[in-house]
Amino acid sequence: MDTEYSNRIQEQSGVRPLSTVIKTLAVLDVLASSPRGMRLQEVAAAMNLSRPTAYQRLLTLIEAGWVEQDEEMRYRLSMHSCRFAAAALEQADLGARVQPVLETLVAKVKETASVAVLDKGLPFVVARVDSESLLRAEQKIGTTFELEGSASGRILTAFADANTLARLRQNGGKLAAEDILAEARANGYAISSGYTHSGVIAIAAPIFDIRGKCFATLSLVMPETRFELENFKQPLLDAAAAITSIQQGGPSVR
Repeated sequence: MDTEYSNRIQEQSGVRPLSTVIKTLAVLDVLASSPRGMRLQEVAAAMNLSRPTAYQRLLTLIEAGWVEQDEEMRYRLSMHSCRFAAAALEQADLGARVQPVLETLVAKVKETASVAVLDKGLPFVVARVDSESLLRAEQKIGTTFELEGSASGRILTAFADANTLARLRQNGGKLAAEDILAEARANGYAISSGYTHSGVIAIAAPIFDIRGKCFATLSLVMPETRFELENFKQPLLDAAAAITSIQQGGPSVR
């Protein structure tokens, strides 16, 4: 639900969100940031909680099916979350209908393609297709990027509406300089800064929903040694336009 809309509903109804639920669900964000699960003391330290409080929240999530323990007694996300991730992609039309566009793009340019959306103020990879090259840039689903230096972050801020920008700034998001964002808007694409991941470069273009709002980006990522703007720009823009067409009710790519 849109934050601004949610706030209006709260004001009109007088109903406030359950803070205990929000605090418990925050554990999922902490676990998702770890590649191998976390021990109780690690969760407690990361959230600045006492061990009993951290354990109570973990136990709640275990009972709900969101968290499990491995053989080393580390807490990790259960596979239950995969069903919700898949459902979210389908409801946003970023699932099966978009996959052929990514596959066609990767077959054409021989580089990894990803779709990212804003999640908690950062670009977040929700779909990808890897290139078959032995030397390639890895972008796992769930990877997050910086707003300032990443190609996707620059696009999501360059094409963001005023309310989204205000929220990002209010939450402490560091944005690229306005001249960089203006150039991205003028070109219709952005290139990563190069200082966040040495030796890797990305180019991203916006994806628009039926209301004309940029809600996602399509990007290509590759070793810097293989980057040639003219080789990748038009295929990327064409693929982003194809996904936008799907989002706005156009035909799927077969």
